[in-house]
Amino acid sequence: MTTEVPSSPAAAPSALIPLKGLRGSIARNVTAGWQAPRVAQAVEVDMTRSLALQARLQARLGSATRITITHVVLRAVALTLRAHPALNACLREGGIERMPGINLGLAVSLPDGLAVPVIRDADMKSIEQLADASRELAAGARASALPPKAFQGGTFTVTNLGMTGIDWFTPILNPPQVGILGLSRIAEQAVVRKGQIVAAPMSTLTLVFDHRAVDGYPAALFLADIRRRLESCEGL
Repeated sequence: MTTEVPSSPAAAPSALIPLKGLRGSIARNVTAGWQAPRVAQAVEVDMTRSLALQARLQARLGSATRITITHVVLRAVALTLRAHPALNACLREGGIERMPGINLGLAVSLPDGLAVPVIRDADMKSIEQLADASRELAAGARASALPPKAFQGGTFTVTNLGMTGIDWFTPILNPPQVGILGLSRIAEQAVVRKGQIVAAPMSTLTLVFDHRAVDGYPAALFLADIRRRLESCEGL
């Protein structure tokens, strides 16, 4: 008696994803960003007060508007850019253009790629207004319903991968902008306060900047100011 050995299923043919359309645009942008002389700096931030602020706002607003930590960070970044105009800039042919308005690009994940719609005059918006603008832009981007101008005119970009559970990452510049900030997950860690070891919700913020436009010291001051705002919630 012979036993038949089942044959292996035929391997599925490989699929070629062409670098055109959205995927091609992403490929061109990240290539340009990667080729820039970029530098990364990171800082750990105690998010205790920022999370408390988020919770208070959410309790006040109820189900009308969903507030996330991303919206708190957007507010902190927008206000900090006022005091650090070197980071609110674009690299042009032959020069650096410091932008008069603070227009934040917000990275939005799509099924087939990534889009970065722009929140205009972000420093003039409250956390609630930033949440509303973020939600509308993200929904429009995912529905392919935004006009081209919605993706133009950004002066700085914020990207959050914290929901994936990663501890840190270095985002790629979004040219011609000279800076981008990456937010990673918030996790309880042991920290020392007044000589005592306590648990605190910590996150790592990573700033990537174009060294042609910004030097390390002013970039570090900018990142330190963002940390100060998030840890104190001053003015947020």
